[in-house]
Amino acid sequence: MKSMHREKDTASFYEEVIRRNSETVYRLAYALVRTRADADDIYQEVFLRYVRKTPAFDSAEHEKAWFMRVTINCCRNFWRSPWMQRRSALEGDALEREASGADMFCEASDEDQLLIETVKQLPEKYRVVIHLFYYEDLSVEEIGRITKSKASTVRTRLTRARRELKSLLQQEGGDFHVQGQI
Repeated sequence: MKSMHREKDTASFYEEVIRRNSETVYRLAYALVRTRADADDIYQEVFLRYVRKTPAFDSAEHEKAWFMRVTINCCRNFWRSPWMQRRSALEGDALEREASGADMFCEASDEDQLLIETVKQLPEKYRVVIHLFYYEDLSVEEIGRITKSKASTVRTRLTRARRELKSLLQQEGGDFHVQGQI
């Protein structure tokens, strides 16, 4: 009986950690891999790694940073995988059409949807900092710790990402103002 009680406590502990970090992991994975199916796979891998390792965290910030770091690493592994290396351009076009269809942002306005699609066009290093800064509301220093970059590098990437985002949005005919202050 004692063993069953311990298993219940363990399961509820894992469920609570997963619940707390679920949205962050999925949004970041989706921002980096750009399709729901691939984001689902990354999401599952991140939490599987958590259950296997069960790291101890010093604080809620440490826990969140660990999940973001593991998500970024899983996404990088995904892009380097032999499977991704062999995908044809035709499959890439089909994936882009899927990504631009109904997804987790389906309630977004046309303007928001255009912004989301434009952010997806940015190189990974820019998508990461944009996502962490604007969607996860992290400071430049926190982003630097998560991405293992200097704060000055993060600021530079944010500036360049904003510049490229503004340029892409102007090409699309969007009337956006990209905030330039950190």
